[in-house]
Amino acid sequence: MVLLNTSLLTHEARAVDDIDKTYIRSLAAPGKTVLVIEYYDGAGKVAERKGFASASGYRAVSPTDIKVNDQVALHLYGLEPCLGDMVNRGENYSGSCAAYAEQQLQIMLKSPKVIFCRAFVSEQNAPAQDASCYGYYNYPGSLDVIDMFEEQLVSLGALRLSKKTDGTVMRPDLVAAEKIGRGGYGMWADPRIKNQ
Repeated sequence: MVLLNTSLLTHEARAVDDIDKTYIRSLAAPGKTVLVIEYYDGAGKVAERKGFASASGYRAVSPTDIKVNDQVALHLYGLEPCLGDMVNRGENYSGSCAAYAEQQLQIMLKSPKVIFCRAFVSEQNAPAQDASCYGYYNYPGSLDVIDMFEEQLVSLGALRLSKKTDGTVMRPDLVAAEKIGRGGYGMWADPRIKNQ
């Protein structure tokens, strides 16, 4: 049952084109970061929505977790940092893989007007909810974009794809993003990481 749920969520969150960009943009509120979680049922329909707003925004509490409030955290499932330490001279970074990934997630959480997440309905009451999230960033006159957090973090080399016990990746929708990251970005700038 859990594997079915995850595969449905992956299918639902496959590409930015599958989301309603106009709807996400309409959620923006002046002076606040709005966070909306949509919960999907087994048929791929929205069963419920929960909304939150924060004047100070949201923060990363691990390389793959976003704190919503004291009761709820969102987990960007199917991703992980590299193991141990890494060096990226181009970014003047030397330190733990986990700290680097958390830092990159925090950068993504700094300025979105809206954070829009999708989760399976079974996650609804869990304290740590597996989700796929998008950020709507708007700087009038220069930027108006909706980016999937996981795709960006993987293509930047902050995170990599986790594997199942059979060796296949948990997020096949992000294989192309990891290929970009492996081109020498983030963790992949350190040759030792390629051997992990």
